[in-house]
Amino acid sequence: MTTPTAGSLISFNRVPQVTVDFWLVKLMAVTMGETAADYLAVKMGLGLTGTSLVMAGVLAFALVFQFAQKRYVPSAYWLSVVLISIVGTLITDNMVDNFGIKLQTTTVIFAIALTATFVAWFVKEKTLSIHSIFTNSREAYYWLAILFTFALGTASGDLVAEQFHLGYLSAGVLFGLIIASLCIGYFYLGLDPILGFWLVYIFTRPLGASFGDLLSQPKEYGGLGLGTIITSAIFLAAIVAIVSYMTVGHRGEERLDSSAAQ
Repeated sequence: MTTPTAGSLISFNRVPQVTVDFWLVKLMAVTMGETAADYLAVKMGLGLTGTSLVMAGVLAFALVFQFAQKRYVPSAYWLSVVLISIVGTLITDNMVDNFGIKLQTTTVIFAIALTATFVAWFVKEKTLSIHSIFTNSREAYYWLAILFTFALGTASGDLVAEQFHLGYLSAGVLFGLIIASLCIGYFYLGLDPILGFWLVYIFTRPLGASFGDLLSQPKEYGGLGLGTIITSAIFLAAIVAIVSYMTVGHRGEERLDSSAAQ
């Protein structure tokens, strides 16, 4: 049995490398997750509970497909991200609207759940690196952490924008400044890359949600009034375009890896 080289581990890593286009699609996915969840629950008449059950089922099928790839496939991966963004939003909305749990409590609950996921992941795998997601166990922890980051981001974003009366634009600017400070910490102050990645991943959720609500909500509620359909369609088109570009580029990288291996 041969020992995998560093190059082969990268080739079979099931999640993408962290690049500029990664963050662009992630931000668009969380923005669409916010507006699409609102559209499905309200405009389609499915209700919050019905929408949650349907989308959880769709997400389950998407994750089965994603796990079956055993490698990073842009279309499968980003479909799962978009769906898990929607489901994470719906989970938080259910806890707040259906069960009457306060946003402060919901934020704390998901912060604890996310921390517990990271602890269990590290105890089991001895690493939280996203550059070595090449087993089912690590991928399961990865997606569970992603789910909790979306739920936590939704709760904290709504808490700041609505309950603290900061407004969508001001909340978006606040979360953008937090992300900028984390980037400065990573590039110039020696912030741990794994910690920095997950913190930015968490805060891009309320950033995207704030700007999604800013675009979609009626003007009397502090939005621009584009509506959930138009806003979701805009970001879906952008996601499809960038993921298509990623797919072409990824295939080119695979061909280069294959040639180098030969």
